[in-house]
Amino acid sequence: MKRLMHRLMDRRALLAAPLALALPARAQGLSARDRADVARIEAYLNALTTLRARFLQIAQNGAAAEGTAWIWRPGRMRFEYDPPDPLLLVADAGQFLMYDRELRAPTTLLVSQTPLGILLRREVRLSGDVTVAGLDRSGGFLRITVFRTSEPSEGRLTLVFDPEPLALRQWAVRDPQGRETRVTLSRIETGLRFPAGLFQFNDPRFFEPGGFGAPQGSGN
Repeated sequence: MKRLMHRLMDRRALLAAPLALALPARAQGLSARDRADVARIEAYLNALTTLRARFLQIAQNGAAAEGTAWIWRPGRMRFEYDPPDPLLLVADAGQFLMYDRELRAPTTLLVSQTPLGILLRREVRLSGDVTVAGLDRSGGFLRITVFRTSEPSEGRLTLVFDPEPLALRQWAVRDPQGRETRVTLSRIETGLRFPAGLFQFNDPRFFEPGGFGAPQGSGN
């Protein structure tokens, strides 16, 4: 059980379930340029239907993990960690499933209770029930930090984009202790068609390495 909890807490940081952070109650004042960039980001995310990419996850303590990510908006996401890591993270039907294949142990939480859930909404609006905490344009990237307006202590999500043309490259979330986990995407493909079983918990191939969720090989 201790082994399972250690693994799940490491991966739970990727989702950043409720955490106690001192977040501002309101966004800082946005300039006209900021508002234009927020509109660009909304348009980009709402136009994004499917994405497949390799990911590199770095935890606050330096621990690293790699794998393949699939996003199928709205509502679906899958993180297939490369062996020997036996963990699988899948979002579908309003739930995130975290599953350890080695221990055959599942746990779930609501997508709506995680900052990453903002990415999976049918319509992404970075206003109203989502607050923009700030934008940054350093190092050749555009960064936007957001949180749910009604739950400022729930978590914070920072999305990192290439600015021209706009493209999602990274995000960062925090765990209940305020530790940051970063996920960097590479070999990004969009506009693909995925089998529905990739995200369906009741498909017999769903949990099998080499099934629907087979990681992309290094030569792909």
